[in-house]
Amino acid sequence: MNQEIAAPCAPLHQFTVPLSATRRGARLARLLVTEQLRSWEIPLDPARLIVAELAANAALHGRVPGRSFRLTLMVTAHGVLRVEVTDTRGESLPLRRNAPSEPAESGYGLLLVEELADRWGVHGGPVPSKTVWAELDLSFAE
Repeated sequence: MNQEIAAPCAPLHQFTVPLSATRRGARLARLLVTEQLRSWEIPLDPARLIVAELAANAALHGRVPGRSFRLTLMVTAHGVLRVEVTDTRGESLPLRRNAPSEPAESGYGLLLVEELADRWGVHGGPVPSKTVWAELDLSFAE
């Protein structure tokens, strides 16, 4: 995980939506991102995969009953697609882990994000929230 917090530039495009912190909300995040990226004429992958992982984590680990998570997509003038997922479990920060030593059904999500994104990280606030973000340099996207 990158230690510095990358400050986004003024966005050319921006999309923000609150979603229920449930599996259904995570699934809807993937569908909405697919349509938004198509409308901006931006390649779907790997952004769609990153959103799937971050939204699933927000629904599973960042869930607070009665609270939603927020998905934000931004495209900057510098050709960067930034994905942000904000949930209300600011005390539950993602940890960088090595791949599980034995086959497992979970535990690979942030490893996937780290491999697919050009940069990623997390920042806290406002209390009680945290935002997990990932950036893709679009000039290298296929």
